[in-house]
Amino acid sequence: MSSLLTYLAMHSDSSAKSARAPLFQPKILTTLKTYDRAQFLADIFAGLTVALVALPLSIAIAIASGAEPGVGLVTAVVAGFVISALGGSRVQIGGPTGAFIVVVYGGIAEHGYDGLVTATFMAGIILVVSGWLRIGNLIRHVAEPVINGFTVGIAVIIATSQLRDALGLQADKLPAEFFAKVEGMWAARNTLSLSAFAVTVATGILIVVLRRAWPKLPGIVFAVIAAALVVWLVGLRVETIGSRYGAIQSSLPMPRLPDLSPEKLAELFPSALTIAFLAGIESLLSAIVADRMVAGKHRPNAEVVAQGIANTASSLFAGLPATGAIARTATNVRAGGRTPVAGIAPALFILVFMLVAAPLANYLPMPALAAILLLTAWNMAEVDELKERLSPKARLSDRALLVLTMLLTVLVDLTVAIGVGVAIGLALRISRRDIDPPEWHAPDR
Repeated sequence: MSSLLTYLAMHSDSSAKSARAPLFQPKILTTLKTYDRAQFLADIFAGLTVALVALPLSIAIAIASGAEPGVGLVTAVVAGFVISALGGSRVQIGGPTGAFIVVVYGGIAEHGYDGLVTATFMAGIILVVSGWLRIGNLIRHVAEPVINGFTVGIAVIIATSQLRDALGLQADKLPAEFFAKVEGMWAARNTLSLSAFAVTVATGILIVVLRRAWPKLPGIVFAVIAAALVVWLVGLRVETIGSRYGAIQSSLPMPRLPDLSPEKLAELFPSALTIAFLAGIESLLSAIVADRMVAGKHRPNAEVVAQGIANTASSLFAGLPATGAIARTATNVRAGGRTPVAGIAPALFILVFMLVAAPLANYLPMPALAAILLLTAWNMAEVDELKERLSPKARLSDRALLVLTMLLTVLVDLTVAIGVGVAIGLALRISRRDIDPPEWHAPDR
């Protein structure tokens, strides 16, 4: 108990300083003071680049989450706009992310899509309240092994979920549980499609080659378009978005409130807490990475409030949970984006695509989208860094915490993994008297 009191006392000064800082001041208000035509053009170009990357990725994430493909675009438009317009980071790009696939898939399987929408709405409110209570200042107290553990666990689940489309397996309605899903795919192994597997491998190789040869170009778009053209010209028998889901939606739905009955709120509160925690962690981690890329400093509480408003807005349009997307944020920076305008622009470009050219997405092959998410999972896992974190040079307790969080994420539940991991991580930090820990390692995810 005395260690806990000491821990809290040591942070009273820093908390007091944070309390005197402006609570909710969107970064766009600061950047527009010195905004000029040259920066506007740079932001628009960066926004177009990000939009080209986000288009297929948003669709793929929605499909992997068990939702309709157009829902990913709705989320990218609504949540992406709000996160950039109201957020506390100069260059943060928001939208649907791979980290939420596990939560969304499980939420839809257990509560239906309407239940997910309600949980997302609740998560948004939780994040707004957390931001006003300055919870963003406490984010650095979550142990890095916990973050690494559930991120690796999510990557494993994402990769597993994409094997069906990557291999062209005829296995419908696979369960959400890890081992049950693996068993279902193994039972359908005789339906493996060499055509689908070839499209998956070729798309993945092309994305990697383009990314290394021309890193500033949206290699994902070129690779997916090439895959679609080959499938169409050669007549390969692989599933496409259109053949599985029909026409993709070409407009934003009318906003409406989800089911907010007391029974539904009580039932979905644990899911809402998980979504809120994950959105807060991912957005602030992405903002830290962005700060190092542009030598800036984000406003954590403004970012948390913006994430809350964005998730509430997304739910009103029946969208998915959203958070800061590290890979798209890095793409934005590399393309020249330096203000929140560069994050608003992709949302508008994607909206134009929905209104004008949405039917083109129907031709995208499912194996090509699987290749995108398999590479996303690989990048999330950070295999090279993972080897270092699990090496004998690292603390045994940190290695054990990482592995425990990962196993709980894959085999039990993300909510349990986060709760157990955070509790053990905080206990370890207090026992070590690690009062002022160093900043997290900024992963390239």
